[in-house]
Amino acid sequence: MHAIPPGSTVAVIGSGAMGAGIAQVAATAGHQVLLFDTRPDAADKAILEIGKTYAKLVEKGRMGAVESDLARERLKRIASLHEAAGAVLVIEAIVEDLDAKRLLFAELEGIVGDRCILATNTSSISVTAIGAQLRRPERLVGMHFFNPVPLMALVEVISGLATSREVANVVHATAESWGKSPVHAKSTPGFIVNRVARPYYAEALRLLLEQAADVATLDAVMRDCGGFRMGPFELMDLIGHDVNFSVTNSVFAAYYNDPRFTPSILQQELVNAGFLGRKTGRGFYRYGDDAAKPAPQSEAPSQKPSALRHAGGLGAVDALAERLRGAGFDPVAIEAAPGLYCEGAAIHLTDGRSATERAEADGHRDTILFDLLLDPAGATRIALARADQCGDAAWQAAVGLFQSAGFAVTRLDDVPGMAVMRTVAMLANEAADAVNQGVCSARAVDIAMQKGVNYPRGPLAWADSMGLRQVVTVLANLAATYGEDRYRVSPLLRRKLASDPQGARFHAR
Repeated sequence: MHAIPPGSTVAVIGSGAMGAGIAQVAATAGHQVLLFDTRPDAADKAILEIGKTYAKLVEKGRMGAVESDLARERLKRIASLHEAAGAVLVIEAIVEDLDAKRLLFAELEGIVGDRCILATNTSSISVTAIGAQLRRPERLVGMHFFNPVPLMALVEVISGLATSREVANVVHATAESWGKSPVHAKSTPGFIVNRVARPYYAEALRLLLEQAADVATLDAVMRDCGGFRMGPFELMDLIGHDVNFSVTNSVFAAYYNDPRFTPSILQQELVNAGFLGRKTGRGFYRYGDDAAKPAPQSEAPSQKPSALRHAGGLGAVDALAERLRGAGFDPVAIEAAPGLYCEGAAIHLTDGRSATERAEADGHRDTILFDLLLDPAGATRIALARADQCGDAAWQAAVGLFQSAGFAVTRLDDVPGMAVMRTVAMLANEAADAVNQGVCSARAVDIAMQKGVNYPRGPLAWADSMGLRQVVTVLANLAATYGEDRYRVSPLLRRKLASDPQGARFHAR
């Protein structure tokens, strides 16, 4: 399907941060851009700021001077919607209100030509509902950009029930021609990103509620062990708790109170207190010139153990054994459950049970678990949890073992699934359900989560690398421990395992 050609006219309605960003991207791509806003002088101010942005890009050598001048000349403010009559694409970026959007598109439908595509940048409202009262709802499509638009690659192309496939394909191709990474999705609550991302916040909030660690420590574990660009608490502070909590409530209500999306009482309390994050100077952290960010917990230096045994067969364990070889160990291979064994300590990758529960099941009191690592060879931190039965000597041996390999060692309280593992398992589970319910493809969900929220790996690609059986085991153990439907395993995960117990994957190798 062909993109809308350069030189054709694109109208953008609304000149706030999103509208101005969309206008900048469209003008840079070679379109004549008409910018409309009901607020006096708002569109003129937006165009002025876009011009300043172009000038900065020229200064940095990221845009040619002639290219900048031509792009700036393609931007024009219009005083009336009727001046958009010749547009081939109109993108709405106004207030997130269903009635306001319906009124706007009803008016536009009487102005633009029959072949003009109408697009909404809504982040949460049903595209089906927005277009339901139009004479030709098949030409309305979601074109959900992410902020800041010029920098964020993802565009969710959302099809409502009436949206023409041809229209969605044209918009997809157009976004791609603008240098974006578009993905197709069905109009369902949260679309892809706002739905699949919920566990990143929800599991962190539950971990904090259960006193697994403080916020700075949990953030550090998610960054340093999981490879996420920002920890969940600092990210919620950046987004704003009013916004983040509102989205969670919206998705929870839209899915008829599915426990998987249950809001957190901790975040509700922050909203009640007005501690909304960076914009108010206080959220999970304090902000301001005199505010010092707390340091994450790390164990004090411990003595390096003298010997190490290794039971292989699990990738995460084998990767750690290889790193420990580089620290001067020569692990002796033994027949046992996959893990590392030193000075009485049995050290395993978490499988969704607590260390205490596993110690009782294995009959080995000195049981210690480690959390999932995105990159065992390069990670700077490792999170450990000890069984309540575990002795101090075994714990200190495990701490010294990993410190000798260059890890900062963080202790988490013995919560099931630890931090990174349970979060990644839940992200993969939600992504699998989105695919199972026809919201998007496996490829689309991974692109969306990497390009839209900067995850270090797509959740389904991550599940492939871990092994789907491990993901299902973690989820099943969490469900058994908590007795909640929140941790139910996606039918698609179970189906894939049943079809290929050894090599089930979402993506081809």
